[in-house]
Amino acid sequence: MMSAENIDFYHSLASNALRGVALSLEEGVRVLHDDSLELLLLLQAAFQVRRHYFGRRVRLQILNNVQNGYCPEDCHYCAQAVDSTAPITPYRCKSEEEILAEAEAACQAGAYRYCMVLSGRGPNEERVVQMASLVRRIKARWPMEVCLSAGFIDQEMALALKNAGLDRYNHNLNTAEGHYGTLCHTHTYQDRLATLQTARRVGLEVCSGLIVGMGESDADLWTVANSLRQLQARSIPVNFYVHIPGNRMGVVEPALTPERCLRVLCLFRFLNPDAELRAAGGREVHMRSLSPLLFYPANALFSAGYLNTTGQSTEEVMAMIVDAGFEVERSAEVG
Repeated sequence: MMSAENIDFYHSLASNALRGVALSLEEGVRVLHDDSLELLLLLQAAFQVRRHYFGRRVRLQILNNVQNGYCPEDCHYCAQAVDSTAPITPYRCKSEEEILAEAEAACQAGAYRYCMVLSGRGPNEERVVQMASLVRRIKARWPMEVCLSAGFIDQEMALALKNAGLDRYNHNLNTAEGHYGTLCHTHTYQDRLATLQTARRVGLEVCSGLIVGMGESDADLWTVANSLRQLQARSIPVNFYVHIPGNRMGVVEPALTPERCLRVLCLFRFLNPDAELRAAGGREVHMRSLSPLLFYPANALFSAGYLNTTGQSTEEVMAMIVDAGFEVERSAEVG
């Protein structure tokens, strides 16, 4: 029999989120770890918040891995890291014609947003000029939002991208500040935070998320979710760690379960009620048959694969959305 205290807790999760009251650390750890809390009831509480801001709409985002490998950073979780021996195919920046063709294909496939991703520590001035030109051309031709992920940028670079019409700049925090030093030594959490703050300062919307399952604690997950709340991140990709042979990090135990992944998404929805919450890399591996439940806390997801791992095709994703009783949202620029 369900306790009155648990019933009150489910209700408070949704009502507090809708009133703008932040989830406390104690409450967040409970969402993640308390076995007396039923998963379906947590999902229903998260859905009340998600439905208030986004209805039953789902946004598709398609990535273009514009430049692969050749990265000087030592992020232990990344197949493109300087010390990774993962069997990836490195390549320099794709041609502008290829990038534009892939943008057109993404739009035709139903993408709400097209994200160009460049490996490396950060772009030089010439690359920023090129990316700004591409943003202008894409925005002029196709009715979808554009996001760029290119590493560390300064204010002049951010302003050039903003003036070109870029909608969002992506730079993931990846984990809590206290845990970051165990995952990377060539840059710091503060370096990542500075880039996000720079993007916000010039008026770019911030896209930033994390990777779950890298040995972090429940408190670390709450801390990242709360940090993104403070940053007013408008888009939050939640990735779930997948080991690629050759990565320095290796296999992390215990393995993520479908329930753990869904509880994490609920936590992020309660702390970031009006943000676009996206189930990202690794969801296919770890959520498996429970994947359709992700739409209750999350309102966005990737289709057509990731940077160095495969994912579901856009057709499969579309079918899952419809079968779950949700609908694909197109960019407001359509029509």
